[in-house]
Amino acid sequence: MKPHYPILDGLRGVAAVLVVIFHVLEVHFPNYAQHPIHHGYLAVDFFFLLSGFVVGYAYDDRWGRMTPWEFLKIRVVRLHPLILLSVLLGGLCFWLDPYAPAGAQGISALKLLGVMLITFTLLPAPDVRGWDETHALNGPLWSLLQEYVANILYAVVGRRLPQRGLWLLVVLSGVALAWVAIDQGNIATGWAHKTLWIAPIRMLYPFFAGLLLFRAGRLVRLPYAFPLCSLALAVLFCLPYFPLNGLYEAACIVLAFPLIVAAGAGGQVSGTWARGCKFLGAISYPIYVTHYPFINLYTDWVIQKKPTPGQALPVALGLFGFILLLAYASLKLYDEPVRAWLKRKVLGKAPQPVLSSK
Repeated sequence: MKPHYPILDGLRGVAAVLVVIFHVLEVHFPNYAQHPIHHGYLAVDFFFLLSGFVVGYAYDDRWGRMTPWEFLKIRVVRLHPLILLSVLLGGLCFWLDPYAPAGAQGISALKLLGVMLITFTLLPAPDVRGWDETHALNGPLWSLLQEYVANILYAVVGRRLPQRGLWLLVVLSGVALAWVAIDQGNIATGWAHKTLWIAPIRMLYPFFAGLLLFRAGRLVRLPYAFPLCSLALAVLFCLPYFPLNGLYEAACIVLAFPLIVAAGAGGQVSGTWARGCKFLGAISYPIYVTHYPFINLYTDWVIQKKPTPGQALPVALGLFGFILLLAYASLKLYDEPVRAWLKRKVLGKAPQPVLSSK
């Protein structure tokens, strides 16, 4: 029987929660050098690395009885139901937003419907908010598009790559990522139409480094691995901007994140810690994929109404709680039932628990 990695579930949840806090605070601290969670966007790169590790764990030994098409169907069943829900939420929030920015005003219902239909496919859609986003109805979907690209590359090429070839890919993509991070000054990019070319560069190194880490089996045995790894993530995200900030962020992705995943995979939890990791892992993907339409509403409210910190704080706390409740409700009332039905109808089998990559 395969080993399970509950700490990786928990770390994915910790990163998702930090992303929500980062996005809630973003409108108050648009300059990342002043943001309390300066490097919170690095959670995306951490997710990619986790995904590569878990995809290797879940599927490397199944290729003798699974075709690439079957693999891709499994991944669509896993990821796409919540993507569809998030686009519906994004369209609804956009249409009902009483504080919409000038760039979002006057959009016809027909154009909004067209953007929603394109976004359902995860392809880049016309910007309707004025921020040049490739997925304006739900910003984080740019990274889910790259997740699909990563899965296609894994099914077509990655599963066949020998260790030496995988090492070469990881080294070259790591150099490319470091170059972009240093050139840009940070890696908070790839989500806009004009920087779409950077999105696969952000994905390639961490995803295939995660796959390489799994295949190498070089795990770190660390006592109290979950709290220590969670603390390490929080510290790395919250350290200030540095004079060579791009180099710092590249080092986080290239060096620190693989060590954290290796320690998480090599650690053990039981009792309350294990239950906490399981819960965090279960709601991590729903949190990540459904929270941003409501961040847009909050952002537009702050920009239009300019509340004082005392006025904004209870709204922000309420929003955070709502996002967590929405994630749990989305999981239990929609995602799990829909995926169970799709597994029976599309995959032709009863659902089986497996460590997810999101």
